[in-house]
Amino acid sequence: MGLKTIWKDYKVLIVMGTSLGLIHWGWFNIKSNSIFQTKREDYVPEPGIVTYVMQHESQKKGK
Repeated sequence: MGLKTIWKDYKVLIVMGTSLGLIHWGWFNIKSNSIFQTKREDYVPEPGIVTYVMQHESQKKGK
């Protein structure tokens, strides 16, 4: 079983596995880049989220 046979039998697995691994590695690097990180004090939640959280907290206090 030489490299030629392995390549012929498992070509899709080798190409797709390598591609998937590189895509995940690239996505991880993009997400961990400081340019794309939002500072906690700069984060302003949308009004719908604020309303939902406030209602949820008031229901907790009422119970």
